[in-house]
Amino acid sequence: MDKERRVYGARRREKELELGVQKTFRIITLGCKVNQHESACLREALLRSGWAEFPKDGKAELNIINTCTVTQRASYQSRQAIRRAIRENSGGLIAAVGCYAQVFPEELLEIKGLDLVADNTVKGRLHHVLDHMEKGVGPRFLSEPGFSGAFSDILPISGRTRAMLKIQDGCDSFCSYCIVPYARGPVRSLGPEKVIENLAALSERGYREAVLTGIHLGRYGTDLMPALKLKDLLYLIGKQKLHLRVRLSSLEPGEVDTDIIEMVASEDWLCRHFHIPLQSGDDGVLKRMNRSYGAGEFGKLIETIHEKVPLAAVGVDILAGFPGENEQAYLRTYHLVNDLPLSYFHVFPFSPRKGTPASTFGGRIPQKEISIRTEELRVLGEKKRQAFHESCLGKDFEVITEGWQEKGRMIKGLTDNYLPLVFPSSHQSQNEAVLVRTQRVGKRIVLGTRVG
Repeated sequence: MDKERRVYGARRREKELELGVQKTFRIITLGCKVNQHESACLREALLRSGWAEFPKDGKAELNIINTCTVTQRASYQSRQAIRRAIRENSGGLIAAVGCYAQVFPEELLEIKGLDLVADNTVKGRLHHVLDHMEKGVGPRFLSEPGFSGAFSDILPISGRTRAMLKIQDGCDSFCSYCIVPYARGPVRSLGPEKVIENLAALSERGYREAVLTGIHLGRYGTDLMPALKLKDLLYLIGKQKLHLRVRLSSLEPGEVDTDIIEMVASEDWLCRHFHIPLQSGDDGVLKRMNRSYGAGEFGKLIETIHEKVPLAAVGVDILAGFPGENEQAYLRTYHLVNDLPLSYFHVFPFSPRKGTPASTFGGRIPQKEISIRTEELRVLGEKKRQAFHESCLGKDFEVITEGWQEKGRMIKGLTDNYLPLVFPSSHQSQNEAVLVRTQRVGKRIVLGTRVG
């Protein structure tokens, strides 16, 4: 019966294409930049196959939810998005894909009205599967042995001024609180020739900035033959003299070495922006997290970055309320980030993730206390953001414009050091490199005026 349905679906699709009928799709993405990149690639693959992207309002014939499961809340939000799509698109195909489907497919298969659950191992060929699916066959679960380099042959196109380029996938660190290695598999890297080819293509298409992303970006190249390091790739990129700037996504503390810092300081094509997960400022907690550095080592790294690249934005991730984080351990974290020249925080409350060692740890912190610590750190993070923005006043920055902030009055854009800059303009400006002088700080933005 399944085979007959697939044959019928394929024939109907061929007939629709002959008649010029386009089936419509919508993709809803949760989670990280890698998920965003893969959704953009899937969108491109579907467009190439003759599908039409549906506007935000209305019913689409195919609804894809690219899920996240990094936290319990992310899983909850993924389930919410799936159920909303089922309610709002009666008669349409509903597919749940990605990390949640990889780790806990049985939870998704219980959702009534869901047609397909497909994990990360099949993302790269998902557009072929969806092209021939029929409503009423599911729920089906698709998985394959091993992890492939999904979408390595597709360069996504979007209306944004910045392009996401995934150059690495997988993680083998196994931090005790993290489900990601189970969701993404072992380290895989895109070959340097392909990375450079893709960057050149993005430049030719008019992009002014590319963000190099990965699940564990600092492990780039360790699986290649011969092995490479991320800094080796950056040297190769620098030789190309491409007409776009490159931003690095998150790097672990031990992966930001002197060579990378000096490259950021000296190369104008490499953005002055570091995002470095700290998680905790207490050595005992870091050990329980299975993190491979100490608080003192982290502090020295941040001071070195600030010394060599004074205007660099440096953001950190902090996990509040990890099991065993007593009051003294929390205060060590608070005082460490308070004393360091940091630009912003991403603060997450700890919640036990099924399938990870930390979910079984004793020494649980009461939820009320976790909430208090999370809020205190977020307030401190906003103060740090404000202070960083103020330190950049009276200086000139190149801004890649992103269009109207206020139509007819203000244009928004982003600097290489992650300043959200807004300046007055009499005309629309998007994807232009504009020199702007900073003048004053607003709420989470910096206001300036165009130079020249």
